[in-house]
Amino acid sequence: SVAISKEGKLIDTKESHPEGYEHSESLNIFIKEILAKNNITLKDLKAISVGAGPGSYTGLRIGTATAKGFCFALDIPLIVMDSLSIMMEKFSKEITAQEYDYYIPMIDARRMEVYDAIFDKDLALINEPTARVIDEKSYEHLSGKVLLFGEGADKLNELSFTNDVKIHFNFKTSASGMCEKVYQRFLKGDFEDLAYFDPIYLKEFQGG
Repeated sequence: SVAISKEGKLIDTKESHPEGYEHSESLNIFIKEILAKNNITLKDLKAISVGAGPGSYTGLRIGTATAKGFCFALDIPLIVMDSLSIMMEKFSKEITAQEYDYYIPMIDARRMEVYDAIFDKDLALINEPTARVIDEKSYEHLSGKVLLFGEGADKLNELSFTNDVKIHFNFKTSASGMCEKVYQRFLKGDFEDLAYFDPIYLKEFQGG
């Protein structure tokens, strides 16, 4: 997923949601196509933003390396945002009212494990991104209505949670969820050190 924004407003986005991973094949093609479509050159860019993770190890490495490469070549800053907050930002635009007490975006981390973060009814982050093995009691410490969403939540439909937990199925994340927050960070000069920034992995890499 690639997006272009100006002053926090989305200009355009180009994305796909395949079953497998295709970062290495598609990312630079998407960037080239979306710039050409909107008559924007690389020299017009003032900053690059990238999802910092957690998520697929390979996807994070490719995304980070690509973003850093553009920043070094163009001498512009890098701005990052964790992937679960990106999901929450996009989801917040799709709901008409805050009907739940807690919102939990989830990224699949294999088997019954997910990466999640917990947001309250005002969409404020109250639990930082975590790797969690999910069972029926995972969220019983939360009193109130809980909504799970994201690819990590889609695989939990057979669980019978012990408290009021619902699942919003088939949510697709998007780089469009970054625009407003990264622009605020741009204005504040909240930039990453290109030499030292690494994605948020939360888990060690597992091949195979």
